[in-house]
Amino acid sequence: MLTIILSILFALLPVSIMAGAKGDTMLKDIHWLGHDTFKIVGEKVIYTDPFKIKKKDIADIILITHEHYDHCSPADVKAVQGPNTVIVAPSDCAKKLSGTVKVVKPGDKITVEGVEIEAVPSYNTNKQFHPKMNGWVGYIFTSKGRRIYLAGDTDYIPEMKTFKADIALLPVSGTYVMTADEAVKAALDIKPKLAIPMHYGSIVGSENDAKVFSDGLKGKIEVTILREE
Repeated sequence: MLTIILSILFALLPVSIMAGAKGDTMLKDIHWLGHDTFKIVGEKVIYTDPFKIKKKDIADIILITHEHYDHCSPADVKAVQGPNTVIVAPSDCAKKLSGTVKVVKPGDKITVEGVEIEAVPSYNTNKQFHPKMNGWVGYIFTSKGRRIYLAGDTDYIPEMKTFKADIALLPVSGTYVMTADEAVKAALDIKPKLAIPMHYGSIVGSENDAKVFSDGLKGKIEVTILREE
C-alpha cells in the first residue's frame, strides 16, 4: 500500500522539480568562470574561450570561438594550457596561439581525445561585430554522453533550428550578441534539456539579462543561472 501511495505522489510531482533534479546532475560538471568561459569536466577537461583566468589549471581541450580579445586571449590560454592540451579554433585565432592547434570552420566535425566536436555557424544578423564571412564558430561537443552547445558571439540565426543539444550555453546581453528575448527564441528552437545564460556581467550586460532569459523560458525549458566561480 505504501509503495502505491509513493508511486502516486511521485507521479504528481511538478515537472519543474523533476527537471531540476536532472539539471542538478548535469550542472555538477559545468563551472562558469565568467563571460563565455566555462570549465566542463567529463572524460576530458574542456575550457571554452578562456578569459580573465584566476587559477592555473590544465585543460585537455580548449575551444575558442573567434579572435576577439575576450575570447581568444593568448595569456589566458597559457594559464590553462599543458604540454598535451589541444586547442580548437578558427584560422585567425591559430595565428596568435602556440602548441597543438586544430583549425576549424563552420560545418567541420572532428574528434579530439575521443571527444566529438562540431563547429557550427556563429554570426551577427543585424550588426557588424561578428560577420558571417569571418567563419567564426560555436561548438556542439559531447561530454559524458551529453551534447553541449556553446553558442559563441552570435545573434539568433536560422541554423539554430537544426542544432540538437542537451545543454545550451547562450549569450543574453545584447549589443554585440543576441538579446535575452532573442536568446529565448534560440532556446525554443534548440530545445535543450537545460539552458545556461552567458556573456553578461563582464564587458556588457548584467544578471538582469540572465533573469529576463530565465523568465522567458519558465515552464518551457529549464534554465539555471550559474554563479561565477
